[in-house]
Amino acid sequence: MTSENHATVKADSAALVMSPTGSTSQAAPFSPSTSKPIQELPDELIQAGWSKCWSKRENRPYYFNRFTNQSLWEMPVLGQHDVISDPLGLNAAPASGEAVSDAGLGNGQRKRHPSEDAQAGPNSFKRPKVSFLHNSLFSADMTCLNWSLCLRVYWDLDVQTNAVIRERAPADHLPPHPEIELQRAQLTTKLRQHYHELCSQREGIEPPRESFNRWLLERKVVDKGLDPLLPSECDPVISTSMFREIMNDIPIRLSRIKYKEEARKLLFKYAEAAKKMIDSRNATPESRKVVKWNVEDTMNWLRRDHSASKEDYMDRLEHLRKQCGPHVASVAKDSVEGICSKIYHISAEYVRRIRQTHLTLLKECNISEPTAVQDRLVYCYPVRLSIPSPPQPRVELHFENDVACLRYKGEMVKVNRGHFSKLELLYRYSCIDDTRFEKFLSRVWCLIKRYQVMFGSGVNEGSGLQGALPVPVFEALNKQFGVTFECFASPLNCYFKQFCSAFPDTDGFFGSRGPFLSFSPASGSFEANPPFCEEFMDAMVTHLEDLLERSSEPLSFIIFVPEWRDPPTPALTRMEASRFRRHQMMVPAFEHEYRSGSQHICKREEIYYKSVHGTAVIFLQNNAGFSKWEPTTERIQEFLAAYKVSGRSLPSPGPSSTSTGDKDSKPVQEQSSARSQDNSSPVDKTAPDTTNI
Repeated sequence: MTSENHATVKADSAALVMSPTGSTSQAAPFSPSTSKPIQELPDELIQAGWSKCWSKRENRPYYFNRFTNQSLWEMPVLGQHDVISDPLGLNAAPASGEAVSDAGLGNGQRKRHPSEDAQAGPNSFKRPKVSFLHNSLFSADMTCLNWSLCLRVYWDLDVQTNAVIRERAPADHLPPHPEIELQRAQLTTKLRQHYHELCSQREGIEPPRESFNRWLLERKVVDKGLDPLLPSECDPVISTSMFREIMNDIPIRLSRIKYKEEARKLLFKYAEAAKKMIDSRNATPESRKVVKWNVEDTMNWLRRDHSASKEDYMDRLEHLRKQCGPHVASVAKDSVEGICSKIYHISAEYVRRIRQTHLTLLKECNISEPTAVQDRLVYCYPVRLSIPSPPQPRVELHFENDVACLRYKGEMVKVNRGHFSKLELLYRYSCIDDTRFEKFLSRVWCLIKRYQVMFGSGVNEGSGLQGALPVPVFEALNKQFGVTFECFASPLNCYFKQFCSAFPDTDGFFGSRGPFLSFSPASGSFEANPPFCEEFMDAMVTHLEDLLERSSEPLSFIIFVPEWRDPPTPALTRMEASRFRRHQMMVPAFEHEYRSGSQHICKREEIYYKSVHGTAVIFLQNNAGFSKWEPTTERIQEFLAAYKVSGRSLPSPGPSSTSTGDKDSKPVQEQSSARSQDNSSPVDKTAPDTTNI
């Protein structure tokens, strides 16, 4: 093909990338209204990024490569000379072969994605399973792949589910729309600003880091309101999570101390702030007397003793906190409760505004209600919305290197190419009301915007709350314990295509089964790695025990929670005492890793980070689940082997620590229960079974 021909096709495809409805022409399968049979592409070309599209201007098919943005009128040939990426023809194969033969699928059949081959018959062509995307960033020649530039795959969407649920009616959530999502984003940002101002004006402190994010999570445990993000119907109104975190930072936030001078300065600031708060608030005479005396004593000690060590200063600070802390807390209590209450009521007002706008939009589109379902057991399926989606506005898509950029009314969200392709696959598997992908871009925009708004706009803010397990751990869970389902994930960070997530309205189109606390499986093997919010984890344990109590079918949950022991979290304590606990182990801090919650947009070298705390891994199973997926010694050893930290250097949000590689890794401590009956007594934790890896 000549370069002139190539340029013509490029211009034509560029003009057709976006249709008036907001969909991309290359996303739709080739189906011209003629009697000629559809000529499908062979798997090799599909894997290299090629798809067959229809040119409305020229009224004929063309071929488009979504990895290189290359367009051709003629069917591409593997190994042909690409004048753009290889102008000297160094990677070109000999031009002696003919074009690759067609797959020969019948007329009207949909082009099958390679990942669907696993579901084909026994005589169909089987591809070897690999962990890299089958595409080169430069050439379509599969023999000349530059593997160092290929994208790493952090998911396996071919795993079929074993989770069984009782068939449920479509959810009554209002369908997502970019206009509504934009309003929700603006009001949530405004609510964050209100929170910042209240903390600053009333208590003279910065809001505790990510306390607003944890407030959203904690409120959703008790919220009966209708908004998927903001709380509006909570009892009690005062959030225990927000109240506790603000009180911990009063009168000043205590930071981690490394040097003696920092400890001296912190002690002085605390004493000064405590005295100022007692003097300016309505404190009792007894409180004023106690705080004033302790502060003066501390100031005198600071003036006298210039040879004190860092430990001396920290001991003195701890003593001052014990003496003054209760009195300072008593005078700040009403003010902090006022902050929590005001933020909640502003949120409820914002929910009312958002819902009113949403209902008005649906009414303008003449959209109303549907249908009932049968009472039967089925394999779990994505959330369906009872209310049809209104027409979606135009969302612009363009690529900047390896990043897909989606823009609506000047608001841009970004996702890397690999995760954009993943969302396309999840949408193809899960969405039933948009086979032509006309609403795909607007739904992707709403999805990414929702998570961006929930976790804030600060650097790395919220990414820890979305952390995921490493790929080898998921592979071991699936192979050894039949795990096919994630209880806490999102379309952006899921490993399996079946998962629960926070937002059924935006995530259901991409495979979500809805929030886990309202998900009731009858059987299956599940992985649960909840956001590390104490109230949320406690609600999870209540739900897990209720599910295990009710089901007689095989049911198994493998839970990953932080090993917080000072003091221990209620969730961890309850699981350790649970009669369904079959096995427990602890992976030490800095000896294992998580995948970042911002993996869909962060740099490749930042995807993994070391955990700064130990992780407790607990198996909760009923009798049938224990019989089917028993945590035997062999299975546990295979699972632990997947947890070995590789030799790569990993960032961590805590103190710096260099990875020592597998040979120096510390042992993982285990506590095992040999019970096979649900009514057995709690495990004797005084004599744990310890195994080294």
